[in-house]
Amino acid sequence: MHFVGGYAGNVEALEAFNELSNTQDATLVDVRTQAEWAFVGVPDLRPIGKEAILAEWQSFPSSGPNPEFVAKVSDLLVKKGLDQSAPIYFLCRSGARSQAAATALTEAGYTRCFNISDGFEGPLDADSHRGTSSGWKAAGLPWIQN
Repeated sequence: MHFVGGYAGNVEALEAFNELSNTQDATLVDVRTQAEWAFVGVPDLRPIGKEAILAEWQSFPSSGPNPEFVAKVSDLLVKKGLDQSAPIYFLCRSGARSQAAATALTEAGYTRCFNISDGFEGPLDADSHRGTSSGWKAAGLPWIQN
């Protein structure tokens, strides 16, 4: 497999959702913070019979990546019955943290780690708002808020 930037490649949110819907062992790992999950929302995979793994790449405030991230996610993947060849889609706000997380899991031996390049909210639009031009929310994919 050809790796781009240390992982399997970038996909847009809609492509990731289609793969999650159509590939039994595909899973989603949301690497945002607990505050983001609580106040911004999380992908709702219940309509496709799945549940996202929530694992912080960085806690807020933080000086760097969570040193337990790879071990925690690996353990959660094993508990789901997934091996290192399962397709894993990483999601953050706009694609930067998820890219780093995809690289980290690839370095740990996972062979199909994908970065959702437009994230949950996508980039800022002309009015400096997220969630309107691209990303999970803008694509109209299912999500919930606590």
